[in-house]
Amino acid sequence: MSFFDNLGGMLSKAISSHPGGLSGLMSDAFSQFGGLDGVVAKLNEAGLGSQVNSWLGRGENQPITPDEIRSALSNEYLVSLAQKLGVPTDQVANILAQHLPAAVDQASPDGTIRSS
Repeated sequence: MSFFDNLGGMLSKAISSHPGGLSGLMSDAFSQFGGLDGVVAKLNEAGLGSQVNSWLGRGENQPITPDEIRSALSNEYLVSLAQKLGVPTDQVANILAQHLPAAVDQASPDGTIRSS
């Protein structure tokens, strides 16, 4: 089993065991940072509003890169988030880039993020 298979398995297990699914897991993980709203605000402040707005809207979700995640969120923030998600610190930006658009999309069916 490759490292990425193992990493994906850890995250999948965390998602499947959380009663709120992906968006609930992300909301809980981001709770100390103001929830998904807080993360969305940080991404908007970093000039990533186009991507964020696509996740909130009804159209296709625009991707975000791990480098964009790293530049928008502090290293301290990413380390803490990795601990909350139970994943290696050096992979948290990759995981966020892969899963954050869907989590925000699921948490915002009417264009605004619902509280979990």
